[in-house]
Amino acid sequence: MKIGIDLLCFHTPSYVMDLRILAEKRGVDPDKFTIGIGQERMAVLPPDQDIVTLAANAALPVVEKAGRDGIELLIFATESGIDQSKAAALFCHKLLNLPATCRCIEVKEACYGGTAALRLAATMVAARPHTKALVLAADVARYDLASPGEPTQGAGAVAMLVSTKPRILALDPETGFHAEDVMDFWRPNYREEALVDGKYSTRMYLTTLIQAWKQYTAASGRGLADHAHYCFHLPFTKIAYKAYSRLCKAEGTAEPPKEELLHLLDMALGYNRQTGNTYAACVYESLSALLDNMPEALDDKRIGLFSYGSGCMAEFFSGVVQRGYRAHLFTDLHRTMLDTRTPVTYRQYEDIFTYGIPKDGADHVFAPYRGGAFRLAGIKAHKRRYEATA
Repeated sequence: MKIGIDLLCFHTPSYVMDLRILAEKRGVDPDKFTIGIGQERMAVLPPDQDIVTLAANAALPVVEKAGRDGIELLIFATESGIDQSKAAALFCHKLLNLPATCRCIEVKEACYGGTAALRLAATMVAARPHTKALVLAADVARYDLASPGEPTQGAGAVAMLVSTKPRILALDPETGFHAEDVMDFWRPNYREEALVDGKYSTRMYLTTLIQAWKQYTAASGRGLADHAHYCFHLPFTKIAYKAYSRLCKAEGTAEPPKEELLHLLDMALGYNRQTGNTYAACVYESLSALLDNMPEALDDKRIGLFSYGSGCMAEFFSGVVQRGYRAHLFTDLHRTMLDTRTPVTYRQYEDIFTYGIPKDGADHVFAPYRGGAFRLAGIKAHKRRYEATA
């Protein structure tokens, strides 16, 4: 029985800042951002958007195309939680008008949360093959102004429908994973901005990649050549090349020529370069970019995926692209969304960053900004109020 991703949709805010603007403001060479870490633009989240609206906007095309019947599980993966008790999934459940016979939960383990949610969803669907699960992964990557992490900031969400008749990607049963208690990246409850030990986090990313890869290859018998392309977790896109280089070293294989390396990796990096880090959504944003933009068809091709969550949890797994997958993508929607975003100045970016979401306990009404089908209208009596925009 096949189990995997039946539909996959990606959403990012309608505002964006070119990192050359940030480089000029910070007094650094723009190449440090565009070449050094491989980032070109940063998604900027307006005050009337949050992880709920991002996720609901990503999910709406999926549920409209597939229908709502049979969705018995909604899992929301995030490290940007908005409530210490209530799952963000329940806000989306209402906005998307999903059936009452639907379990709704929220999961967290840094950027690995999206993969944890996908695995949980696949397990439930395997137990009840006539049902479907909806996985939402949404995050806002936020660091202190002028900090080393600032140019990697971003925001976005993915929605994945999981079923036993996947039209996009059938998951392979073999996997490799590694857990270890480390402090490479964290965000205490009293902080809006994350804290990160960048060099240590990169080292843990690459170390756990090899641990997970060894388990995966032992279970599957596959090697580097058995995967047509790779999608890595992307805190910044340049790390994909470091990751593949480390895999080659672990396998005792020479790195391929530059043109072949670009073919293996580069098409999967396109969206992340334009949005910045999207944490739990990151690796699936990369998968979406690969499927949307690869010139040649990927039918029956195996894709290797690596998910890393600081703290830390890592998993390497794979899936086979299904025949006819292109008919079920949201390529035009994704391209139009990215191409029509509104550029912001540095002053506008800093004003939005500083404003944030008020936490003074008072009632607030948020002015409408450009966005998708849903927005955060305000806060009243400590309750978030969401609304459809049309």
